[in-house]
Amino acid sequence: MENPLQLTLVSFKKDAYIIVEGKANAEHFFIIRSGKVRLSKEVEIVEEGESNLLEPGDFFGVVSTMSAHSHIETAQAVSDVTLIQVHREQYGLLIERNTPVAMKIIQGFSKRVRYLDEALTKLTFKNTSEGDPDILFKVAEYYVRQSKYNQAFFAYYHYVKANPRGTHAAAAKERLAKIQPYAKTAYLDPPKDEFTRTYPKDTMIFAEGQTGDELYILQRGQVKISKIVGDKEVLLAILKPGDIFGEMALIDSKPRSASADAYEDAVLLAVNRVNFERMVTAQPQIITRLTTLLAERIWFIYKQLANATLENPVGRLYDALLIQLEKNRVAVRPGLSHSFAFGPKDLLNMVGFSSAEGNGFIRELLKTPGVRLIEEKITVGDVSEIEKQAKYFRKMDRLAKSRTSR
Repeated sequence: MENPLQLTLVSFKKDAYIIVEGKANAEHFFIIRSGKVRLSKEVEIVEEGESNLLEPGDFFGVVSTMSAHSHIETAQAVSDVTLIQVHREQYGLLIERNTPVAMKIIQGFSKRVRYLDEALTKLTFKNTSEGDPDILFKVAEYYVRQSKYNQAFFAYYHYVKANPRGTHAAAAKERLAKIQPYAKTAYLDPPKDEFTRTYPKDTMIFAEGQTGDELYILQRGQVKISKIVGDKEVLLAILKPGDIFGEMALIDSKPRSASADAYEDAVLLAVNRVNFERMVTAQPQIITRLTTLLAERIWFIYKQLANATLENPVGRLYDALLIQLEKNRVAVRPGLSHSFAFGPKDLLNMVGFSSAEGNGFIRELLKTPGVRLIEEKITVGDVSEIEKQAKYFRKMDRLAKSRTSR
């Protein structure tokens, strides 16, 4: 007997709040059946291209519901409204009955991730490499200056492959010959029929600006996702087994927006476009996983955008740590200790500070009772203290901005 999809109708009066930004335990998203709803966020990005006034057929709350994180927006009824309420656990059944709709959600999410990532780069680092035809060469140049020859060789190789008569082709070929004895690569041109691949630590999987038609499922080890901005490498994420990455290049056929390399020895499952299309119809659960993945990324970028607007630099560090706790679903309760998977330099990179300007902020952070470095990783003895400090700085920031806006 077919499992029925049972959806609930809920109604709200005009001016009622339906969801509130920051509230935890998002379990439902909503599709508007009648009436209008207005969305607002702490950090508004008007260029996002989406109207904040929603009408029948529109949906909201999907990002927070599918990521199982706190709400990133507030929804208020503009008129009396009737909504279709969809629980997170019903999403799989919903897309199984209508996979094309789910694919549209994923493609929309992918576009949103790219836009928000670019907005964050502009806001945090004041520049961007989007659309730069020489980005692969610049990535290689950065890595060779850092004596990271594995990554440099990989990026030079793919720059020459994509631009054999490019502006920097001759220079790239010359550097390839010089650093080849010192470089170790796992796959420069992976065979299309080899789906399980092993990457030794510090070898590159793909480079920012490289074209691609595969997504990856991490089976074992860890993978680092990073971006070169100016003259620094910005850590975006450290992935763990079960994580999916590289899906945006496969979905929208655009160059990679960041680089991925093995943070430790890693085993990956590579899925190309043909296999992906087959999986969509044969394994609809992959759509649920991708929706969740993209929802988590959108949630995280919105949190980073809010962080980038904080005026106090030490406050931004506390806030970034709190975001990481929620991102990794660490319960914030008094007396609970936690060791982060990164050190001070990575934390500074997350918020866009160089080591030169940020070392003083790190020293201030380390004055907090229970916050210390163990084997170059940031460790806290009481996670509730991080939450307390982050909320204090957010409150002070709101008060300061309210005074200046008068």
